[in-house]
Amino acid sequence: MSPLAIVVIAFGMSVDAFAAALAKGAALHRPQLREALRTGAIFGTVEAITPIIGWAAGLAAATFIQEIDHWIALIFLVGIGGKMVVESFTRSEAKERPRRHSLLNLAVTAIGTSIDAMAVGVTLAFLDANIWIVALAIGCTTFLMTSTGVMVGRLAGISLGKRAELIGGIALIALGIHIFVQHTMGNGGL
Repeated sequence: MSPLAIVVIAFGMSVDAFAAALAKGAALHRPQLREALRTGAIFGTVEAITPIIGWAAGLAAATFIQEIDHWIALIFLVGIGGKMVVESFTRSEAKERPRRHSLLNLAVTAIGTSIDAMAVGVTLAFLDANIWIVALAIGCTTFLMTSTGVMVGRLAGISLGKRAELIGGIALIALGIHIFVQHTMGNGGL
């Protein structure tokens, strides 16, 4: 997997967390850097673990479906990206504004925003990608974007998070199409 593809995946997987962090920052009165780093650490850790779980599940099934792996990558990435695009237009502000940042609240939100990373992990097993590098990139990117999102959230509010989610969704759709085209062209057709 190319470094550019890893960056696209890491960014795409992080924008949900960034959008949530913007909302969390907007919900707090002057969030401190300590709260931003705590939020980033929780989200980054969860976001790094979930693709590994998906990869392990996908690896177990990879030998059975190698002939259609490019179709699976296309369906998963376009589906996840499409979901992110739709949510960027439909998610309500009231739903994204928690009243407090308890550890349980942050963990549940982090898990909710990382389900798509698990699905990407399944896809990575079919592509024979180095999951450790990709998971580390996703975790670090999520840590940085979430920590930044909390601090920016009090100033920018939720609209910036929705735009980031839209861009991330489009990037994942483009990556899915690229993988599909690269595989089908490399194999002489569908």
